[in-house]
Amino acid sequence: MLLLKNACLFDGLTFREGEVDLLIDDGRVVSIASGMADKEGVRTIDIEGRILSPGLIDLHAHFRDPGQEWREDLVSGSRAAAAGGYTTAVAMANTDPALDVAPLVAYVLDKASRAGGARILPAGAATKGRKGKEMAEMGTMAEAGAVFFTDDGAPLSDAGLLRRVLLYSRDIGVRVMEHPEEPSLTAGGQVNEGRCSSLSGLKGWPASGEIVDVSRGIALVRETAAPLHFTHVSTAGALDLIREAKAEGLPVSCDVTPHHLTLTEEAVLESSFDSVFKVNPPLRSVRDQEALWQALADGTIDAIATDHAPYHEDEKDLPFQEASFGIASLECAVAVVLDAWKRRGRPLPLERLLALWTSRPASLLPRAWQGLGRIAEGSRADLTVLDLEEMRVVDRADWQSKGCNCPWQGMLLQGWPILTLVDGVPFEPRG
Repeated sequence: MLLLKNACLFDGLTFREGEVDLLIDDGRVVSIASGMADKEGVRTIDIEGRILSPGLIDLHAHFRDPGQEWREDLVSGSRAAAAGGYTTAVAMANTDPALDVAPLVAYVLDKASRAGGARILPAGAATKGRKGKEMAEMGTMAEAGAVFFTDDGAPLSDAGLLRRVLLYSRDIGVRVMEHPEEPSLTAGGQVNEGRCSSLSGLKGWPASGEIVDVSRGIALVRETAAPLHFTHVSTAGALDLIREAKAEGLPVSCDVTPHHLTLTEEAVLESSFDSVFKVNPPLRSVRDQEALWQALADGTIDAIATDHAPYHEDEKDLPFQEASFGIASLECAVAVVLDAWKRRGRPLPLERLLALWTSRPASLLPRAWQGLGRIAEGSRADLTVLDLEEMRVVDRADWQSKGCNCPWQGMLLQGWPILTLVDGVPFEPRG
C-alpha cells in the first residue's frame, strides 16, 4: 500500500478544495480524504502541497520499434515517457515493418509491459504497409489492442479509401487519426512558406497543405458521422475549420504539439538553419502560434501531444535540407508548455490546461481506456505530481530516451513533473 499525503488534487476536471491524501492499494485509489494517519507497513510520500494530477497521456509518440531501434525502442520510449510525467503514450504505426497486423500490435503491448515505465498503447496502421492503397485488418488489430488507426507520417490521400476507413472505424469503436497534409502542395517542402522560405530560398510548405486535408476530412465526417482526429495541427486556418465543425456538432478532434506552441519559423532563421528545428509540419508563423494558444483557451483543441520523433545524431547533424524531420521531447515537453504558459501570463485556466493532458485525451481512446485521465475512489492509480515552481535545465545527458534532437537543450524551464506512478508504482529512473 502507498499513502500520498498533502496533495493539491486535480481530479481531471477541477481542483479539490484544500489538501488531501490518497491511499493506493493493488494499483487502485482506495480512499481520498484529508488528514489520513500513517499506517504501519504503508509507504508514505509527502506531496507537500504540489499538484497531484491524473497520469498524463500522450496521444502521439514515435517509439521506432520494431525495426528502427537505434533511434528509440519500446523500453527506452516507455521509460522516457514516465520520466516526462506520462503514464500512457500512444505509439505510432510508422515502424519497419508498419504496425498493420494484430501480431505486431500484440508485440508492442507485450514488450512495453515489461519496460518498467509508462504504459504504451499501439496505434494500428490504417492501410497495409502504410502505403495508402488497401485498408489494413482494422478489426483484428482493434481486438488485439490498437487504440487508433493512422498512417501518421503520411496522410490518407485517397479520399475514397479514407471514407471506407472512417465507416469501418465507426463500427468498431476505434478512432482514425489523420496526419493533415496534402502531398501535392507540400512535396519537397522544407520550411514554412512565407517569411522563412523567402529569406532562406528553401522550398516552402504552405499552410494550405494542411488546411485542404482538414477540409476534406471534415466533409467526410459530415457524411459518415465517424469520429476523426487531426494530429499536430499547426495553422490558424485549420483550427478555424475544426472550430466551425465542432460548432456544427461533428465528431472531430485535434491535438497540437509543444514545439508548435513554443517555437516559430523565427527559430529556424535565428539558428542559421539548425536542423534540430526541422519538423513535419514545419514551425509556423507567429500568427499561427497565437491562433494555437487561442484555440487552447476556447476549447477547440482536445490534447497536447508531443509527436516525439527521436533520431540518431547522424540523422540530424546534416545540412538543413538533408536532415530528417522530427523533434524529440518526451522528457521536457510538459515543462516546455508549463514554462510558456507562465511566461504568457497564464492565458487559460490551469484546469483547462491540465485537462489537455488528462481527461480530454482519455476521452478519445476506445471505451476500455476512457477511465484514464480521472482520479476518483476506485480509479486506476495512474498519477503525476507536478511542481509549478521547480526550475531545471533541459539536459539530454540525463534522458532515458535515445533521441538527441531536442531544440530546448540547455534551456532553464519552470514547472516540471517530479513523480510518476503507473498502476500505483512510482517510476524509478535509472541512475
